[in-house]
Amino acid sequence: MRFFRTYIEISNICNLQCTFCPEVEREKKILSTDHFRKILKQVLPYSEQICLHLMGEPLAHPEFEKILSICNEEKAVVHLTTNGTYLQKFGFETFLKSPSLRQINFSLHSYKDNFPDKDIRPYLFDILQFSKQAIKEKPELYINYRLWNLPEATGRKDENQEIIDHICEYFQVPLNERVDVRFKKSKNIAGRVYFHFDTRFDWPSMDDPLRDKRGFCHALSQQIGIHADGTVVPCCLDKEANITLGNVLEKSFEEILNSPRLQKMREGFQKHLLVEELCQKCTFIKRFDNKSAPTKVL
Repeated sequence: MRFFRTYIEISNICNLQCTFCPEVEREKKILSTDHFRKILKQVLPYSEQICLHLMGEPLAHPEFEKILSICNEEKAVVHLTTNGTYLQKFGFETFLKSPSLRQINFSLHSYKDNFPDKDIRPYLFDILQFSKQAIKEKPELYINYRLWNLPEATGRKDENQEIIDHICEYFQVPLNERVDVRFKKSKNIAGRVYFHFDTRFDWPSMDDPLRDKRGFCHALSQQIGIHADGTVVPCCLDKEANITLGNVLEKSFEEILNSPRLQKMREGFQKHLLVEELCQKCTFIKRFDNKSAPTKVL
């Protein structure tokens, strides 16, 4: 069993509260660097990539630089998703000199969501300056400007226009603004810098109505998640650990992967059966309807 992506939540605390992300109800938790190393060593043989979040803002971790250093030491391939507000705190070189860092996703939709009346240009300028420097010094680094707030697959919200205009002006590039995320989500800007569009989605909740008992999901085939307290969950959308598969700080990751509950879920997805109640209530899973073969998650 090998996952395309393992999410390790180094902190469930965020400095922002977006309408896109529901508030975390779990106890606030920061993963210690010792526990992070212990978890990373266990999951690396089973993971192509490591994402340093599930909920929370990873750059808000008080020892983020040490976390990244451990990734470098263990030769992990790291994907980082951040709102970008702490980028200057560490300095660009922290990221550009990291051999592990393969991709950074900037959730640009987060800023206007939290500061609708503020000038967005200073916030964007730091990210754009970093991107330009990355193109020169670390051209293999993928950078995604996420705008995951489209109301529908074939449109774009007006609130994105200012962001798009500033970015296109900075890089002096035109953009074909027609978007249909059912077929293509990314648009190249320069080097390996991209716009990445997607529609809004609802996070699954046990309070939601039952949707269906049949369906397919990438959970436990392409991805798995670990919360900041070590709790293993099947996917990055199980933010409250409704489906607890074990705790990697108490049991080995290998033992958890072989647990009856995990195996039953995994076999169910292969047969297009949703065996867990949270999965039966999840609406994100509709995106995989009528798709017999899995595709890589973004």
